[in-house]
Amino acid sequence: MQSTQAEHTEEKRQKRQRLTAAACVVFLSTMIGMSYAAVPLYELFCRVTGYGGTTQVAEAESDRVIDRQITIRFDANIAAGLPWKFKATERQMVLQVGETGHAAYGFSNLAESETIGTSTFNVTPQSAGAYFNKLECFCFTEQVLAAGESVEMPVVFFIDPAIADDPELDSVSTITLSYTFFPVEGGVEPVAKLDKDTKDDTPEKL
Repeated sequence: MQSTQAEHTEEKRQKRQRLTAAACVVFLSTMIGMSYAAVPLYELFCRVTGYGGTTQVAEAESDRVIDRQITIRFDANIAAGLPWKFKATERQMVLQVGETGHAAYGFSNLAESETIGTSTFNVTPQSAGAYFNKLECFCFTEQVLAAGESVEMPVVFFIDPAIADDPELDSVSTITLSYTFFPVEGGVEPVAKLDKDTKDDTPEKL
């Protein structure tokens, strides 16, 4: 009798352990799923609200231009590990709000093999991100440069005239558009023969 009761107790203990293990697996799977879902949801939130200086994507030019000028400054940075030179072809431009601007950035691959880069981007002041609309940008996709290749890539944009209705941005006369390029994991081959002035591990800011 005692043996049967002990076996029954052991069976219940093992059942509880299996249930606990199953619950842990379900919980872990749920948390992993939420973490993956959080990334696109966060990116969507940033695009919609301009949070953190995230710029917007537009499908058409603004239908109106207002009597307000804003200076757009262009900033270019390279993270350590990507053997590129990267700079804006012009430091800044002055546009009417609603006017379409055409800027360009120059890229050079200093490696002796193909390299791939991807960029992060934002504007400052960050609250202006909700009104900075891009029509065309190299930042929409990863960029692949052949060994020694140099190219120029465009950025086409405008400032939404709705910025004039935001009292917090009444005093804003300058917006800085900033990019930082990073190497794509697995996409950068060993770097060979960089110029002495490009071996610095700190980001290049132009």
